[in-house]
Amino acid sequence: MRNKKQLMKRQIEVLDDLFGGELDEQAVLDRHKVTSYIYDKWHMDESFAAEFERRMDALNRRGGLIIGRYAALAAAKLVQLTESKGQETARKACLDIMSLDNRAAGERKKRRQTEASKQEMEQSAERLKPLPPETASKLLAALAGDTGIDD
Repeated sequence: MRNKKQLMKRQIEVLDDLFGGELDEQAVLDRHKVTSYIYDKWHMDESFAAEFERRMDALNRRGGLIIGRYAALAAAKLVQLTESKGQETARKACLDIMSLDNRAAGERKKRRQTEASKQEMEQSAERLKPLPPETASKLLAALAGDTGIDD
């Protein structure tokens, strides 16, 4: 019986081709003679799904790095295009610059909201810390109507 954490050789080969090759998903499945049913079943397997997600995250990070590297260059090119003799080109460049600025502002707002939400959760967790046993006992006694004073 194989270890639950280990993927089959065939699964690894499919993942390698999906994330490293030039073929689309269906072509990779055809190449490895994997049916859609089997592929869907693999995705329900915790180990396969986790590896798939790990590789997707890695691709997204790489894509983000590429976009980050060229964002300043792209912005500079757009600014140059605003000076274009073609009115339509200049107009579109201006609209793209405004769109980029709006998107960046939206991302900043989202980060602030995420940070505020995180701080709020931390404050809630602080407020919801368990009571010391002595305090809890006193509160329970008060709720039960026991004042602790003998008549």
